[in-house]
Amino acid sequence: MLTAVLKNEMAWFDQEENESSRVAARLSLDANNVRSAIGDRISVIMQNSALMLVACTAGFVLQWRLALVLIAVFPVVVAATVLQMFMEGFSGDLEGAHAKATQLAGEAVANMRTVAAFNSESKIVNLFKTSLDVPLRRCFWKGQIAGSGFGIAQFFLYGSYALGLWYASWLVKHGISDFSKTIRVFMVLMVSANGAAETLTLAPDFIKGGRAMRSVFDLLDRKTEIESDDPDSTPVPDRLRGEVELKHVDFAYPSRPDTLVFSGLCLRARAGKTLALVGASGCGKSSVIALIQRFYEPTSGRVTIDGKDIRKYNLKSLRRHIATVPQEPCLFATTIYENIAYGHESATEAEIIEAATLANAHKFISSLPDGYNTFVGERGVQLSGGQKQRVAIARAFLRKAEIMLLDEATSALDVESEKCIQEALERVCSGKTTIVVAHRLSTIQNAHSIAVIDDGKVVEQGSHSHLLKNYVDGCYAKMIQLQRFSHGHDFVNMASVGSNSSTM
Repeated sequence: MLTAVLKNEMAWFDQEENESSRVAARLSLDANNVRSAIGDRISVIMQNSALMLVACTAGFVLQWRLALVLIAVFPVVVAATVLQMFMEGFSGDLEGAHAKATQLAGEAVANMRTVAAFNSESKIVNLFKTSLDVPLRRCFWKGQIAGSGFGIAQFFLYGSYALGLWYASWLVKHGISDFSKTIRVFMVLMVSANGAAETLTLAPDFIKGGRAMRSVFDLLDRKTEIESDDPDSTPVPDRLRGEVELKHVDFAYPSRPDTLVFSGLCLRARAGKTLALVGASGCGKSSVIALIQRFYEPTSGRVTIDGKDIRKYNLKSLRRHIATVPQEPCLFATTIYENIAYGHESATEAEIIEAATLANAHKFISSLPDGYNTFVGERGVQLSGGQKQRVAIARAFLRKAEIMLLDEATSALDVESEKCIQEALERVCSGKTTIVVAHRLSTIQNAHSIAVIDDGKVVEQGSHSHLLKNYVDGCYAKMIQLQRFSHGHDFVNMASVGSNSSTM
C-alpha cells in the first residue's frame, strides 16, 4: 500500500481526503482490517464449515430423523445475514468520522508548541469532542441494532436447543431411537450450531474488511497522472547543460482549478546562469519550482530542459540532476548525518562534512554532543529554524546537481549566516543553472537575470542594474523602495553593487 501511495502525483496529496494524517490512518487501519478479514477470519470460517459438514454427515448416519429436525432450525443463518446487511448501513461512515478526529489529534501533537504557546489545549479538546459526536451517535444506534440482533440470535439458538431436546426425548420415549445415539446426534449438531454462531459473530469484521478492501484496491488500482518511472520514457543523459524554459505556460492547481496561477508564462533560465524570481506573495514563484520538478503538469504550454519537454524524460532520472532547497526545510526523524545524505546514501563521510562546511553547518553540528549522529527529532524539532535550513542546504550541495532550485533558501537565517550561505551558494552554484526564489532582494542583486512575476506573467526581466535603469517606475523598482524603507541601509549601495551584475 505504501508503494501505491508514494507513486501518486502531488495533486493527489492536495485533496482533503488524502491529507497526511488520513493517509497514515488508511495505511494502518485498512491494511489491518483486510488482513484480519482475509487471514484470521477466513481460517475460522473454513474450520467451522468443515465442522458443520462432518456434524451433519454424522447426524444423518446416527439418527436421520433428529438430524432433520435440528437442521430445520438453521434458517437462523439467513435471518442473521439479513440483519447483518441492515446493520451495515448504521456503521458505514464510522471510519471516516474517526479519521477527522485522528487528523485533528495528529495536527495538535505535531504542532504542540504552537498549541501551548496560544493556550489552545482546551480548544483542541473541545474540537476533538465535537468531531466525535457523529461517531458517538452512530455507535449508539449500532449498539442498539447489534444488541437486538444478538438477542434474536440467542432466542433462535436456545429455541433450537429446546426443540431438539424435546424431539430427542420423544424418540427415546417411543423406542424409535436409543438414548446413546440421540445424545450423540444432539451434541454433534449443537456443537456445529455453536460453530455457525461463532461464524456469524465475525460479520462485523467482514463488513469492515469489505469496506477496507474497497479502499485498498481503489488505492492499488489507481493510475497516477504523473508516472515517475515510465519504462517508455527517454533516459536523461549523464550530464545536462541545464537550459530550463517555460513556454506559454497556463497553470492552475488541481485543487483550485478555477484560480489561474499562470497565463501564458514565458521564462528562460540559461545554462550555467542564475535566474532570480521575485514578485508579490502568491504570484507563483514557488509554482515555477514545482513545475520544473514536475510535481504538477501545466494546463497548457511546455516546460523544457535542454530543449526537450520534461514529460518525455524519465522523471526519476531527471530529478537526480536537480537539487532543491525548499522554503520550509524538511528533516526526517533520524540523525543529521542521514538527513544530509538523504537521496545520496552512497556519499562518503568526507563528502558530507564538505557539504556541511559549505552550508555553514559544520560548526554548529560539531558543537553538539553527538555531532553528526545527533537525532533531530520529528520534523527536526530539536534544531532551530536556521539550523534546519543549513542542513537542507548541505543536502542540496551534496547532490552536486546541474540544476539548483532555491526557494527562499536563506529565509530562516540570521544576517551573518545568510552572508556566509550566500557566499557558499555563489561558489557552489557557479557554472550551474540556478533558479532562486527570493523575498529579500539584497540576496539576488548579483543574479545574471531577475524575472518579476505579476498577474501570472513575467512583466520585467533583466539584471539588477538593467531593471533599475530601464524600469524606473516598474514593479522591481517599487519593491526595492519598499524594502529600502523597511531595512534602511541594506539598499543604500544596491545600485552601485548591482552595476557589476551581468545583463541578459
